[in-house]
Amino acid sequence: MDEISNFDSPPATALEWINYLQGKHTSQLAQIRRYADYYDGNQETMPFSQAIYNTAFGDTFRSWSDNFCALIIDAVNERMRVIGFRMTKDPDADEDAHVIWQRNKMDVESSAAHLDAMVHGESYAIVWADADGEPVISCESAEHVVVQYKVGSRTELDAAAKIFTDDWGRQHITLWTPKYLYTSVTSDHEWLDPVRTPNPLGVVPVVPISNRLRLTGAAQSDLKAIIPLQDAINKTITDALVASEMAAFPARFVTGLEIAEDADGNPIEPFRVAIDKVLQAEDPAARFGQFAAADLSNYGTLVDLLTKHLASIARLPHWMIDSTGQPATGEGAEAAEYSLVAKIRERILHFGRAWVEVMRLCFKVKKDPRADAFDASVIWADVENRSEAQHMDALVKLFSLGVPAAVLWERAGFTPQEIDRFPALLEDQEAVIDSYPSALSSVGSSGKDRSTDPAEKAATAPQGNAGNAARKIAGDDGSRR
Repeated sequence: MDEISNFDSPPATALEWINYLQGKHTSQLAQIRRYADYYDGNQETMPFSQAIYNTAFGDTFRSWSDNFCALIIDAVNERMRVIGFRMTKDPDADEDAHVIWQRNKMDVESSAAHLDAMVHGESYAIVWADADGEPVISCESAEHVVVQYKVGSRTELDAAAKIFTDDWGRQHITLWTPKYLYTSVTSDHEWLDPVRTPNPLGVVPVVPISNRLRLTGAAQSDLKAIIPLQDAINKTITDALVASEMAAFPARFVTGLEIAEDADGNPIEPFRVAIDKVLQAEDPAARFGQFAAADLSNYGTLVDLLTKHLASIARLPHWMIDSTGQPATGEGAEAAEYSLVAKIRERILHFGRAWVEVMRLCFKVKKDPRADAFDASVIWADVENRSEAQHMDALVKLFSLGVPAAVLWERAGFTPQEIDRFPALLEDQEAVIDSYPSALSSVGSSGKDRSTDPAEKAATAPQGNAGNAARKIAGDDGSRR
C-alpha cells in the first residue's frame, strides 16, 4: 500500500490520485514529525555523545532537554489573533463572517492552525457544507493532509487528500478534486474502490496555510534553522550534567599503600570514602591527596553564546532567552522587539491571505456574492506589546490630527463587536450625564455649571432610560412616592 508507481504523467483516476498522494505524504511525514518532536521537547538529547556516556549513565539523561523550540514558536503565535474580516468596502467588520468564524470555533482553531504551520511549515483549512448548507471549517495538520498544485501554478490545486488511521488500524482517505469528492478505506492493506460524490464548489476546498513561503521550494518550518543550535545546547548542557556527576567533586588518591587481595586474588577496596569518614593508613610511606574538581563555568559560557545565536536567528529580544538579561521598559522595550514584531507582521501577511480564501469559500458554500470578494482583508489584533499609558497617549495625539475615533478604537485593541456597541453606549452615557449632573460632569452644553445654576437644573428633565426610571420613582409633582 505504501509503494506507488512512478508516474510520468498526472494521475488519471481517483485510485491513481489516492496512491500518488499517499506516497507523497509518506515521503514528507518523517520530517514533519521530526519538527513536531522538537517543538514538544522530545528530541534526542545526546546525539553527539560518546558511547561511554551510554555505558556509564544508560537512559539517565535520555528524557531530558533544555527546549527552546516551543518558546520560539509560542512567542510569535501568542500575538496573532484574528478578530474580524472586511469582505466589502464597508469599513465596519463583516458580521456574517464573524458568525461563520465563531460558529466553527475558529477563535481557538485558528491559533492551533498558526502554531502547526510554524512548526511543520504548513497546516490546512478545509471548507465544506453541513447538512443544513452552512459552511464548516476544519483545521488540519500536515501530518494528515497533502496537496498537489496544478502544473505551473503555486496557488491553484489539482487535488488534495486527508489521510488518517482510526482506532482499529484502518486507514481512511478523503480525496478532493475540482469536480468530485472521493472517500475510501483500506482492507488487507489495499484501498477499496472510492465512493464518488459531486463537488458543488467547483474548486478543491482545501486552503494551505503556508509559513515562510518562497517563490521556489516548499514552505519552511521556523525550526529548520533552530534545530542545529538546539542540539548543540542540549549536548553542551548534557556534558555539564555528566561532568557534575563524574568530576564536580574532588577525587581522592593514595600512594605508597599495599593493596590487600581476597582469596580469589581480587583487590579489596581499602577505604569507604564518605563526608564523615577519616582516611588513615599505618604504612608510613602512604601519601594522600586529591585532584581538583572540574570547573563547570566554561559550559555556562558556551551555552550563553549558543543561546545568543539562537535568539538572533529566531529574532527574539535577548531578555526572553538570556538568563542574565533584564526586560527593557518603555521605548527600550519597543526597540528590543522590532525584529520580533516585524517577523509577526510577515507571518500574518501570509496567514491572512489564507484566511481570506477560507472565508471566500465559506460564502461560496452559501452562494453569496462575497465569494468573489477579492479585496477582502483580515482584521488582526495589535501585535505589539506597549505600556497602556504610552499607547493611549499616542492615540490621543492621532485623534488631535483628525483620525476618526472608530479607527483609534480598533488600534486601542477593541474588537469589532465591541466597537459596534460604542455608539449606543455613548448615547446612553450622554443621557445619564444630562439627567444626573455630578461633580465630575456638572457643566452642561450651555457652558453653565448645573451644580450651581438652579434655573438650568430645574429646566433639565430626566432623559433616556435614566429618565424613565426616575419618573417611576418620583410623582408628577416631583415628590417622592
